[in-house]
Amino acid sequence: MESALTAFVLGAGLGTRLRPLTARRPKPLIPVAGRPLITHAFDHLIAAGVERFVVNTHWCAERYAEFFPDSRWRGRPIVFVHEAPGVLETAGGIWNAREHLGDGPFIVYNGDILSDIPLAPALAHHRAAGNEVTLVLRSSGGARNVAFDPAGARVLDLRRELRPELEPAHLFTGIYIVEPRFIARIPPAQKIGVVPIFHGMIRAGEHPGGIVLDEGGWRDLGTRDEYLAACAALGEPQWIAPTARIGEGARLSGCSVWENAEVAPGARLSRCVVTDGARAEGEHSGRDF
Repeated sequence: MESALTAFVLGAGLGTRLRPLTARRPKPLIPVAGRPLITHAFDHLIAAGVERFVVNTHWCAERYAEFFPDSRWRGRPIVFVHEAPGVLETAGGIWNAREHLGDGPFIVYNGDILSDIPLAPALAHHRAAGNEVTLVLRSSGGARNVAFDPAGARVLDLRRELRPELEPAHLFTGIYIVEPRFIARIPPAQKIGVVPIFHGMIRAGEHPGGIVLDEGGWRDLGTRDEYLAACAALGEPQWIAPTARIGEGARLSGCSVWENAEVAPGARLSRCVVTDGARAEGEHSGRDF
């Protein structure tokens, strides 16, 4: 009997590119369409058959308990694995959570992306090819950083570090399927990203597999402009949290006002983000509070 499909969702990053939006909450908990970004990832993964989640935490880790007090989402359990004293990065995070990832293949999923790429073809390809790792790739939609051999369905290089003569034609979505034996490649208890591990596989002639999936949408919410664009794409160009306070005579256009935030009376805000507990007053455009 196969074990329940598990997803490891990365939630420990510092979110430095999105400051000050991430000053008081981890990036995967920023509100998108009225709920935390990570819940969109959870729903995407549930649609692919995932039955349990593992999430690593570090920055503002206590906030996860506020949003998931029973450590569940839509009936599926969530295991939170804390990283201290520092962030272990992607591969280090996988190693640190290894006891919770099960004995079958699991999906790794960046916690700062918004996507509805159909993942069933990736899972089917991974199983049929017998891959140790299968990266989900796209041919457009962001910076192309992967040299990929379509005929052999294998990754030849990432970030142009091993084969600079190869022009990267695909982007890495931050979604990949992993067999448990991959964990043995990760140096124990070290801060290390997953790309150096992939490079080690390529040098050894054991190339990661890949599949190009251009169906569906994919966004990396790494900047405030990308964040606001994602909100607009989901039909939420403006959102005001139920606990936010909007002063008399305030005028807002294309703004996001988060939990317990305050907009002063008479304020004029355009494309601004007022984060948890912050106060905005005066006239501003494109500013974060």
